[in-house]
Amino acid sequence: MPNNNLFSAGTSPIERHRHVFRLALPIIVANLSVPLLGAVDTAVMGHLEHAHFLGAVAVGATIIHFIYWGFGFLRMGTTGLTAQAFGASQASEVRANFQRAALLGTAIGLMLWALQYPIINFSLHLFEASETVENLARTYFQIRIWSAPAVLVNYCLIGWFIGIHNTRLTLVLQVWMNCLNIILDLVFVIGFGWGVEGVAFATVIAEISAVILGLFLYRGQIRKIDKSGEKTDIFDLAKLRRMIGVNTDIFIRTFCLIFAFSFFTAQAAKFGDALLAANAVLLQFMHFMAFGLDGFAQAAEALVGSALGAKDHFTFREAVKMSTLWALIVSLGFAIVYWLFGPLIIDLLTDLEDVRIAAKDALNWLIILPLVAVWPYMLDGIFIGATRSAEMRNGMIISLVIFIAAIFVLKAEYGYHGLWFALTLFMVARGVTLGLAYPRIERSLN
Repeated sequence: MPNNNLFSAGTSPIERHRHVFRLALPIIVANLSVPLLGAVDTAVMGHLEHAHFLGAVAVGATIIHFIYWGFGFLRMGTTGLTAQAFGASQASEVRANFQRAALLGTAIGLMLWALQYPIINFSLHLFEASETVENLARTYFQIRIWSAPAVLVNYCLIGWFIGIHNTRLTLVLQVWMNCLNIILDLVFVIGFGWGVEGVAFATVIAEISAVILGLFLYRGQIRKIDKSGEKTDIFDLAKLRRMIGVNTDIFIRTFCLIFAFSFFTAQAAKFGDALLAANAVLLQFMHFMAFGLDGFAQAAEALVGSALGAKDHFTFREAVKMSTLWALIVSLGFAIVYWLFGPLIIDLLTDLEDVRIAAKDALNWLIILPLVAVWPYMLDGIFIGATRSAEMRNGMIISLVIFIAAIFVLKAEYGYHGLWFALTLFMVARGVTLGLAYPRIERSLN
Protein backbone atom coordinates (compact mmCIF):
# COMPACT_ATOMS: atom_id res chain seq x y z
CA MET A 1 0.00 0.00 0.00
CA PRO A 2 1.20 3.57 -0.69
CA ASN A 3 1.94 5.96 2.18
CA ASN A 4 -1.42 6.92 3.62
CA ASN A 5 -0.22 8.86 6.65
CA LEU A 6 1.15 12.28 5.78
CA PHE A 7 0.11 13.62 9.19
CA SER A 8 2.56 11.67 11.32
CA ALA A 9 4.51 13.43 14.07
CA GLY A 10 7.57 13.57 11.79
CA THR A 11 5.77 15.55 9.07
CA SER A 12 6.21 19.32 9.08
CA PRO A 13 3.14 21.53 9.74
CA ILE A 14 3.59 23.13 6.30
CA GLU A 15 3.37 19.72 4.60
CA ARG A 16 0.23 18.90 6.61
CA HIS A 17 -1.40 22.14 5.46
CA ARG A 18 -0.42 21.34 1.87
CA HIS A 19 -1.95 17.88 2.16
CA VAL A 20 -5.26 19.32 3.38
CA PHE A 21 -5.27 21.65 0.37
CA ARG A 22 -4.33 18.84 -2.02
CA LEU A 23 -7.40 16.98 -0.83
CA ALA A 24 -9.81 19.93 -0.65
CA LEU A 25 -8.97 21.91 -3.79
CA PRO A 26 -10.01 19.31 -6.41
CA ILE A 27 -13.36 18.91 -4.64
CA ILE A 28 -13.94 22.67 -4.63
CA VAL A 29 -13.08 22.94 -8.34
CA ALA A 30 -15.27 19.91 -9.17
CA ASN A 31 -18.18 21.54 -7.32
CA LEU A 32 -17.77 24.71 -9.37
CA SER A 33 -18.43 22.77 -12.59
CA VAL A 34 -21.97 21.89 -11.42
CA PRO A 35 -23.57 25.37 -11.65
CA LEU A 36 -21.88 25.84 -15.03
CA LEU A 37 -23.77 22.82 -16.33
CA GLY A 38 -27.01 24.16 -14.84
CA ALA A 39 -26.42 27.50 -16.55
CA VAL A 40 -25.93 25.81 -19.94
CA ASP A 41 -29.07 23.67 -19.49
CA THR A 42 -31.01 26.84 -18.67
CA ALA A 43 -29.49 28.74 -21.58
CA VAL A 44 -30.21 26.15 -24.28
CA MET A 45 -33.78 25.70 -23.05
CA GLY A 46 -34.30 29.40 -22.45
CA HIS A 47 -33.57 30.18 -26.09
CA LEU A 48 -36.16 27.78 -27.46
CA GLU A 49 -39.50 28.97 -28.79
CA HIS A 50 -41.70 28.38 -25.73
CA ALA A 51 -41.21 28.82 -21.97
CA HIS A 52 -42.69 25.39 -21.24
CA PHE A 53 -39.46 23.72 -22.46
CA LEU A 54 -37.45 25.47 -19.73
CA GLY A 55 -40.18 24.80 -17.16
CA ALA A 56 -40.29 21.11 -18.03
CA VAL A 57 -36.52 20.66 -17.62
CA ALA A 58 -36.64 22.60 -14.33
CA VAL A 59 -39.41 20.36 -12.96
CA GLY A 60 -37.91 17.09 -14.25
CA ALA A 61 -34.40 17.95 -13.03
CA THR A 62 -35.75 18.92 -9.59
CA ILE A 63 -37.44 15.53 -9.23
CA ILE A 64 -34.33 13.65 -10.37
CA HIS A 65 -32.00 15.65 -8.13
CA PHE A 66 -34.30 15.20 -5.12
CA ILE A 67 -34.23 11.41 -5.62
CA TYR A 68 -30.48 11.18 -6.17
CA TRP A 69 -29.67 13.50 -3.25
CA GLY A 70 -31.55 11.07 -1.02
CA PHE A 71 -29.06 8.34 -1.97
CA GLY A 72 -26.02 10.52 -1.25
CA PHE A 73 -25.24 8.12 1.60
CA LEU A 74 -23.57 5.91 -1.00
CA ARG A 75 -20.86 8.55 -1.38
CA MET A 76 -20.54 9.39 2.31
CA GLY A 77 -20.69 5.86 3.69
CA THR A 78 -18.15 4.62 1.15
CA THR A 79 -15.72 7.40 2.06
CA GLY A 80 -15.74 6.63 5.78
CA LEU A 81 -15.43 2.86 5.49
CA THR A 82 -12.77 3.06 2.76
CA ALA A 83 -10.71 5.67 4.60
CA GLN A 84 -10.63 3.52 7.74
CA ALA A 85 -9.54 0.44 5.80
CA PHE A 86 -6.95 2.57 3.97
CA GLY A 87 -5.57 3.90 7.25
CA ALA A 88 -5.40 0.38 8.68
CA SER A 89 -3.52 -0.82 5.52
CA GLN A 90 -6.24 -3.42 4.88
CA ALA A 91 -5.81 -3.46 1.10
CA SER A 92 -8.34 -6.20 0.35
CA GLU A 93 -10.96 -4.42 2.47
CA VAL A 94 -10.29 -1.16 0.61
CA ARG A 95 -11.23 -3.07 -2.55
CA ALA A 96 -14.26 -4.74 -0.98
CA ASN A 97 -15.74 -1.50 0.37
CA PHE A 98 -16.21 -0.15 -3.13
CA GLN A 99 -17.55 -3.45 -4.47
CA ARG A 100 -20.16 -3.76 -1.69
CA ALA A 101 -21.27 -0.14 -2.16
CA ALA A 102 -21.43 -0.54 -5.95
CA LEU A 103 -23.64 -3.62 -5.62
CA LEU A 104 -25.98 -1.69 -3.31
CA GLY A 105 -26.00 1.29 -5.69
CA THR A 106 -26.78 -0.94 -8.66
CA ALA A 107 -29.62 -2.64 -6.77
CA ILE A 108 -31.13 0.73 -5.81
CA GLY A 109 -30.79 1.94 -9.41
CA LEU A 110 -32.68 -1.12 -10.67
CA MET A 111 -35.35 -0.50 -8.03
CA LEU A 112 -35.76 3.06 -9.34
CA TRP A 113 -36.21 1.64 -12.84
CA ALA A 114 -38.99 -0.62 -11.56
CA LEU A 115 -40.72 2.20 -9.64
CA GLN A 116 -40.28 4.98 -12.19
CA TYR A 117 -43.97 5.30 -13.09
CA PRO A 118 -45.39 5.72 -9.56
CA ILE A 119 -42.46 8.03 -8.71
CA ILE A 120 -43.07 10.41 -11.62
CA ASN A 121 -46.87 10.30 -11.24
CA PHE A 122 -46.68 11.19 -7.55
CA SER A 123 -44.03 13.87 -8.12
CA LEU A 124 -45.94 15.62 -10.89
CA HIS A 125 -49.06 15.57 -8.72
CA LEU A 126 -47.14 17.63 -6.14
CA PHE A 127 -45.95 20.20 -8.70
CA GLU A 128 -49.38 20.88 -10.25
CA ALA A 129 -47.78 22.35 -13.41
CA SER A 130 -49.57 22.84 -16.73
CA GLU A 131 -50.40 19.75 -18.79
CA THR A 132 -47.78 20.66 -21.41
CA VAL A 133 -45.03 21.09 -18.81
CA GLU A 134 -46.04 17.87 -17.05
CA ASN A 135 -45.93 15.83 -20.26
CA LEU A 136 -42.50 17.18 -21.21
CA ALA A 137 -41.20 16.74 -17.64
CA ARG A 138 -42.43 13.13 -17.71
CA THR A 139 -40.50 12.54 -20.94
CA TYR A 140 -37.36 14.11 -19.43
CA PHE A 141 -37.64 11.98 -16.26
CA GLN A 142 -38.27 8.74 -18.13
CA ILE A 143 -35.07 9.25 -20.13
CA ARG A 144 -32.95 10.42 -17.19
CA ILE A 145 -33.96 7.52 -14.90
CA TRP A 146 -32.20 4.98 -17.16
CA SER A 147 -28.82 6.20 -15.94
CA ALA A 148 -29.78 5.70 -12.26
CA PRO A 149 -27.48 2.69 -11.65
CA ALA A 150 -24.59 4.56 -13.29
CA VAL A 151 -25.21 7.68 -11.19
CA LEU A 152 -25.33 5.74 -7.93
CA VAL A 153 -22.23 3.69 -8.73
CA ASN A 154 -20.53 6.97 -9.58
CA TYR A 155 -21.37 8.18 -6.05
CA CYS A 156 -19.57 5.09 -4.74
CA LEU A 157 -16.56 5.79 -6.95
CA ILE A 158 -16.30 9.40 -5.78
CA GLY A 159 -16.59 8.29 -2.14
CA TRP A 160 -13.94 5.63 -2.68
CA PHE A 161 -11.49 8.04 -4.35
CA ILE A 162 -11.89 10.47 -1.44
CA GLY A 163 -11.39 7.59 1.00
CA ILE A 164 -8.01 6.71 -0.56
CA HIS A 165 -6.96 10.40 -0.49
CA ASN A 166 -7.07 10.79 -4.29
CA THR A 167 -9.54 13.63 -4.74
CA ARG A 168 -7.92 14.56 -8.06
CA LEU A 169 -9.76 11.61 -9.59
CA THR A 170 -13.08 13.00 -8.33
CA LEU A 171 -12.19 16.20 -10.21
CA VAL A 172 -11.39 14.20 -13.36
CA LEU A 173 -14.77 12.41 -13.17
CA GLN A 174 -16.83 15.53 -12.49
CA VAL A 175 -15.14 17.68 -15.13
CA TRP A 176 -15.36 14.89 -17.74
CA MET A 177 -19.04 14.28 -17.05
CA ASN A 178 -20.09 17.95 -16.93
CA CYS A 179 -18.01 19.03 -19.95
CA LEU A 180 -19.33 16.14 -22.06
CA ASN A 181 -22.84 16.98 -20.90
CA ILE A 182 -22.42 20.61 -21.97
CA ILE A 183 -21.06 19.63 -25.41
CA LEU A 184 -23.89 17.12 -25.99
CA ASP A 185 -26.46 19.70 -24.82
CA LEU A 186 -25.33 22.03 -27.57
CA VAL A 187 -25.17 19.28 -30.20
CA PHE A 188 -28.51 17.63 -29.38
CA VAL A 189 -30.58 20.74 -28.64
CA ILE A 190 -29.13 23.47 -30.84
CA GLY A 191 -27.63 21.21 -33.52
CA PHE A 192 -30.27 18.47 -33.83
CA GLY A 193 -33.26 20.36 -32.38
CA TRP A 194 -34.20 17.57 -29.97
CA GLY A 195 -35.47 19.92 -27.24
CA VAL A 196 -36.19 18.42 -23.82
CA GLU A 197 -35.24 14.93 -25.02
CA GLY A 198 -31.85 16.29 -26.12
CA VAL A 199 -31.03 17.68 -22.68
CA ALA A 200 -32.05 14.39 -21.06
CA PHE A 201 -30.10 12.18 -23.46
CA ALA A 202 -27.03 14.41 -23.10
CA THR A 203 -27.05 13.91 -19.34
CA VAL A 204 -27.66 10.16 -19.53
CA ILE A 205 -24.76 9.64 -21.96
CA ALA A 206 -22.47 11.81 -19.82
CA GLU A 207 -23.40 9.94 -16.62
CA ILE A 208 -22.86 6.50 -18.18
CA SER A 209 -19.55 7.56 -19.72
CA ALA A 210 -18.43 8.91 -16.31
CA VAL A 211 -19.01 5.59 -14.56
CA ILE A 212 -17.10 3.75 -17.32
CA LEU A 213 -14.18 6.16 -16.90
CA GLY A 214 -14.47 5.88 -13.11
CA LEU A 215 -14.29 2.08 -13.16
CA PHE A 216 -11.20 2.30 -15.38
CA LEU A 217 -9.56 4.71 -12.89
CA TYR A 218 -10.63 2.49 -9.97
CA ARG A 219 -8.94 -0.49 -11.59
CA GLY A 220 -5.67 1.41 -11.92
CA GLN A 221 -5.79 2.59 -8.29
CA ILE A 222 -6.67 -0.77 -6.77
CA ARG A 223 -3.75 -2.40 -8.57
CA LYS A 224 -1.42 0.06 -6.80
CA ILE A 225 -3.09 -0.41 -3.42
CA ASP A 226 -3.67 -4.18 -3.43
CA LYS A 227 -0.82 -5.77 -5.36
CA SER A 228 -1.47 -9.16 -3.76
CA GLY A 229 -4.83 -9.49 -5.53
CA GLU A 230 -6.12 -11.35 -2.44
CA LYS A 231 -9.84 -12.00 -2.66
CA THR A 232 -12.19 -10.71 0.02
CA ASP A 233 -15.68 -11.97 0.74
CA ILE A 234 -17.81 -9.01 -0.32
CA PHE A 235 -20.85 -10.86 1.03
CA ASP A 236 -19.39 -11.08 4.57
CA LEU A 237 -22.60 -10.68 6.61
CA ALA A 238 -21.04 -8.72 9.48
CA LYS A 239 -19.46 -6.20 7.12
CA LEU A 240 -22.58 -5.97 4.97
CA ARG A 241 -24.63 -5.26 8.10
CA ARG A 242 -22.18 -2.55 9.12
CA MET A 243 -22.30 -0.94 5.66
CA ILE A 244 -26.10 -1.07 5.52
CA GLY A 245 -26.37 0.27 9.10
CA VAL A 246 -24.08 3.21 8.35
CA ASN A 247 -25.86 3.96 5.08
CA THR A 248 -29.33 3.71 6.64
CA ASP A 249 -28.41 6.20 9.36
CA ILE A 250 -26.97 8.61 6.78
CA PHE A 251 -30.08 8.16 4.61
CA ILE A 252 -32.33 9.18 7.52
CA ARG A 253 -30.02 12.13 8.27
CA THR A 254 -30.08 13.21 4.61
CA PHE A 255 -33.86 12.85 4.36
CA CYS A 256 -34.25 15.13 7.40
CA LEU A 257 -31.93 17.68 5.79
CA ILE A 258 -33.86 17.59 2.49
CA PHE A 259 -37.13 17.96 4.38
CA ALA A 260 -35.77 20.94 6.35
CA PHE A 261 -34.84 22.91 3.21
CA SER A 262 -38.06 21.89 1.41
CA PHE A 263 -40.09 23.02 4.45
CA PHE A 264 -38.10 26.26 4.57
CA THR A 265 -38.89 26.99 0.90
CA ALA A 266 -42.57 26.07 1.37
CA GLN A 267 -42.84 28.49 4.29
CA ALA A 268 -41.15 31.24 2.23
CA ALA A 269 -43.75 30.71 -0.52
CA LYS A 270 -46.46 31.83 1.91
CA PHE A 271 -45.00 35.34 1.94
CA GLY A 272 -45.72 35.91 -1.76
CA ASP A 273 -43.91 35.64 -5.07
CA ALA A 274 -41.40 38.46 -4.44
CA LEU A 275 -40.15 37.02 -1.15
CA LEU A 276 -40.13 33.50 -2.59
CA ALA A 277 -37.94 34.73 -5.45
CA ALA A 278 -35.73 36.61 -2.96
CA ASN A 279 -35.42 33.38 -1.00
CA ALA A 280 -34.21 31.55 -4.13
CA VAL A 281 -31.59 34.27 -4.70
CA LEU A 282 -30.37 34.11 -1.09
CA LEU A 283 -30.15 30.31 -1.21
CA GLN A 284 -27.61 30.76 -4.02
CA PHE A 285 -25.35 32.39 -1.41
CA MET A 286 -25.58 29.17 0.60
CA HIS A 287 -24.70 27.12 -2.47
CA PHE A 288 -21.63 29.29 -3.11
CA MET A 289 -20.57 28.82 0.52
CA ALA A 290 -20.97 25.05 0.20
CA PHE A 291 -18.38 24.95 -2.60
CA GLY A 292 -15.61 25.95 -0.21
CA LEU A 293 -16.76 24.26 2.99
CA ASP A 294 -17.55 20.94 1.29
CA GLY A 295 -13.97 20.67 0.09
CA PHE A 296 -12.52 20.86 3.60
CA ALA A 297 -15.30 18.73 5.12
CA GLN A 298 -14.58 15.94 2.63
CA ALA A 299 -10.85 16.30 3.24
CA ALA A 300 -11.65 15.77 6.92
CA GLU A 301 -13.62 12.62 6.03
CA ALA A 302 -10.58 11.06 4.37
CA LEU A 303 -8.03 12.16 6.97
CA VAL A 304 -10.15 11.30 10.01
CA GLY A 305 -11.14 7.90 8.61
CA SER A 306 -7.51 6.99 7.87
CA ALA A 307 -6.37 8.16 11.33
CA LEU A 308 -9.05 6.08 13.05
CA GLY A 309 -8.23 3.07 10.89
CA ALA A 310 -4.59 3.40 11.96
CA LYS A 311 -5.67 4.12 15.59
CA ASP A 312 -3.39 7.19 15.49
CA HIS A 313 -4.53 9.79 18.01
CA PHE A 314 -1.97 12.41 16.94
CA THR A 315 -2.92 12.19 13.26
CA PHE A 316 -6.62 12.32 14.13
CA ARG A 317 -6.26 15.53 16.14
CA GLU A 318 -4.00 17.16 13.55
CA ALA A 319 -6.45 16.27 10.76
CA VAL A 320 -9.38 17.74 12.70
CA LYS A 321 -7.45 20.84 13.71
CA MET A 322 -6.00 21.73 10.30
CA SER A 323 -9.05 20.98 8.16
CA THR A 324 -11.26 22.95 10.57
CA LEU A 325 -8.80 25.85 10.71
CA TRP A 326 -8.88 26.26 6.93
CA ALA A 327 -12.66 25.86 6.84
CA LEU A 328 -12.94 28.67 9.42
CA ILE A 329 -10.69 30.90 7.31
CA VAL A 330 -12.79 30.17 4.21
CA SER A 331 -16.05 30.79 6.10
CA LEU A 332 -14.71 34.14 7.34
CA GLY A 333 -13.78 34.95 3.74
CA PHE A 334 -17.35 34.23 2.59
CA ALA A 335 -18.76 36.41 5.38
CA ILE A 336 -16.51 39.32 4.35
CA VAL A 337 -17.31 38.91 0.64
CA TYR A 338 -21.06 38.82 1.37
CA TRP A 339 -20.74 41.89 3.60
CA LEU A 340 -18.79 43.89 1.02
CA PHE A 341 -20.29 42.61 -2.23
CA GLY A 342 -23.60 41.00 -1.25
CA PRO A 343 -25.79 43.76 -2.75
CA LEU A 344 -23.81 43.59 -6.02
CA ILE A 345 -24.18 39.78 -6.16
CA ILE A 346 -27.94 40.15 -5.65
CA ASP A 347 -28.10 42.71 -8.49
CA LEU A 348 -26.25 40.27 -10.75
CA LEU A 349 -28.62 37.41 -9.88
CA THR A 350 -31.86 39.31 -10.52
CA ASP A 351 -33.00 42.56 -12.18
CA LEU A 352 -36.45 42.52 -10.51
CA GLU A 353 -36.45 45.53 -8.17
CA ASP A 354 -38.91 44.16 -5.59
CA VAL A 355 -36.89 40.94 -5.38
CA ARG A 356 -33.65 42.91 -5.01
CA ILE A 357 -35.08 44.98 -2.16
CA ALA A 358 -36.40 41.91 -0.30
CA ALA A 359 -33.13 39.98 -0.73
CA LYS A 360 -30.98 42.89 0.45
CA ASP A 361 -33.22 43.36 3.48
CA ALA A 362 -32.42 39.78 4.60
CA LEU A 363 -28.76 39.79 3.51
CA ASN A 364 -27.40 40.12 7.07
CA TRP A 365 -28.49 36.53 7.77
CA LEU A 366 -26.27 35.33 4.92
CA ILE A 367 -23.33 37.32 6.29
CA ILE A 368 -23.71 35.56 9.65
CA LEU A 369 -24.48 32.11 8.27
CA PRO A 370 -21.00 31.02 7.03
CA LEU A 371 -19.55 31.51 10.52
CA VAL A 372 -22.35 29.39 11.98
CA ALA A 373 -22.63 26.74 9.24
CA VAL A 374 -18.91 25.92 9.21
CA TRP A 375 -19.30 23.91 12.43
CA PRO A 376 -21.98 21.43 11.26
CA TYR A 377 -20.24 21.14 7.88
CA MET A 378 -16.92 20.19 9.46
CA LEU A 379 -18.43 17.99 12.15
CA ASP A 380 -20.39 16.15 9.46
CA GLY A 381 -17.08 15.45 7.71
CA ILE A 382 -15.45 14.25 10.93
CA PHE A 383 -18.37 11.98 11.84
CA ILE A 384 -18.60 10.55 8.30
CA GLY A 385 -14.88 9.71 8.39
CA ALA A 386 -15.38 8.11 11.80
CA THR A 387 -18.52 6.28 10.52
CA ARG A 388 -20.38 7.54 13.61
CA SER A 389 -23.60 7.62 11.64
CA ALA A 390 -25.98 6.99 14.56
CA GLU A 391 -24.86 10.23 16.23
CA MET A 392 -25.32 12.07 12.91
CA ARG A 393 -28.82 10.63 12.54
CA ASN A 394 -29.86 11.48 16.10
CA GLY A 395 -28.36 14.96 15.96
CA MET A 396 -30.17 15.74 12.70
CA ILE A 397 -33.54 14.52 14.03
CA ILE A 398 -33.17 16.71 17.15
CA SER A 399 -32.07 19.68 15.02
CA LEU A 400 -35.02 19.23 12.66
CA VAL A 401 -37.51 19.26 15.55
CA ILE A 402 -35.88 22.45 16.90
CA PHE A 403 -35.97 23.99 13.41
CA ILE A 404 -39.67 23.31 12.80
CA ALA A 405 -40.62 24.60 16.25
CA ALA A 406 -38.45 27.70 15.72
CA ILE A 407 -40.09 28.45 12.36
CA PHE A 408 -43.59 28.52 13.82
CA VAL A 409 -42.55 30.68 16.77
CA LEU A 410 -40.19 33.07 14.98
CA LYS A 411 -42.25 33.44 11.80
CA ALA A 412 -45.17 34.69 13.86
CA GLU A 413 -42.92 37.17 15.68
CA TYR A 414 -40.52 38.35 12.96
CA GLY A 415 -42.19 37.44 9.65
CA TYR A 416 -39.82 36.56 6.79
CA HIS A 417 -36.76 37.33 8.94
CA GLY A 418 -38.04 34.69 11.35
CA LEU A 419 -37.47 32.02 8.67
CA TRP A 420 -33.77 32.88 8.35
CA PHE A 421 -33.47 33.18 12.13
CA ALA A 422 -34.87 29.63 12.38
CA LEU A 423 -32.48 28.36 9.68
CA THR A 424 -29.55 29.87 11.58
CA LEU A 425 -30.74 28.13 14.76
CA PHE A 426 -30.98 24.90 12.75
CA MET A 427 -27.28 25.20 11.87
CA VAL A 428 -26.45 25.98 15.50
CA ALA A 429 -28.43 22.94 16.68
CA ARG A 430 -26.64 20.68 14.20
CA GLY A 431 -23.27 21.95 15.39
CA VAL A 432 -24.14 21.64 19.09
CA THR A 433 -25.61 18.12 18.86
CA LEU A 434 -22.56 16.80 16.99
CA GLY A 435 -20.18 18.82 19.16
CA LEU A 436 -21.58 17.17 22.29
CA ALA A 437 -21.05 13.73 20.72
CA TYR A 438 -17.52 14.51 19.46
CA PRO A 439 -15.67 13.41 22.66
CA ARG A 440 -16.89 9.85 22.02
CA ILE A 441 -14.69 9.73 18.90
CA GLU A 442 -11.70 10.93 20.94
CA ARG A 443 -12.36 8.30 23.60
CA SER A 444 -12.52 5.54 20.97
CA LEU A 445 -8.81 6.12 20.30
CA ASN A 446 -7.77 5.68 23.93
